[in-house]
Amino acid sequence: MDNSQSASYHAGEAKGQAQEKTNQMADKANNAAQSAKESCQQAGEQMMATAQGAADAVKNATGMKK
Repeated sequence: MDNSQSASYHAGEAKGQAQEKTNQMADKANNAAQSAKESCQQAGEQMMATAQGAADAVKNATGMKK
């Protein structure tokens, strides 16, 4: 293999490694985004449950609950 073939081979190898690293980083970012989304959904559900509990407590205290 002459120098130009060797350089070309190494350039292709480096490109492949860079692409793999990019894919890994994109996967990590996607996983982080999914985790954040799930956390927000859970927080929203907890807030809804708390608000419903507060509303029920007011209804009980005022005699509005049937």
